[in-house]
Amino acid sequence: MSQSFTKLWIHVIWATKNRQELIDFSIEKDLYDFIWQELTELGCPVRIINGMPDHVHVLFLQNPQKSITDIVKQIKGSSSHFMNRGEFILEKFAWQTGFATFSVSESQLDIVYNYIKNQKEHHLTKNTQDEFDGFIKRHGLEGK
Repeated sequence: MSQSFTKLWIHVIWATKNRQELIDFSIEKDLYDFIWQELTELGCPVRIINGMPDHVHVLFLQNPQKSITDIVKQIKGSSSHFMNRGEFILEKFAWQTGFATFSVSESQLDIVYNYIKNQKEHHLTKNTQDEFDGFIKRHGLEGK
């Protein structure tokens, strides 16, 4: 094969520091738009971003020239800086150190897209920790 082809859909989730509810409805569009733009500039086309006051879900295509860790580190750092520089909130804005990423097959893309799209409704019946624990269990990461 004379060419290389890569198409890796990534679902990434990360939370605010100490899971503080810092992403108010009034600022989430600004934050999500910034993250979308940053990912696009990194060569990672975004399908959807959504979340809750204490965490964010993003579905994007990974740039094969960059590691997932480098991408997420860049996005979290630049978006924290953006939030603090813009004086969107009175407190200092920060993300937790860790994150979770999952690959998404083409056949599951619409399911994951709709899951992210419906975060607000989904969290009417499930809290953030239960959601995260479900992801860990579903992907066989318990005890890792």
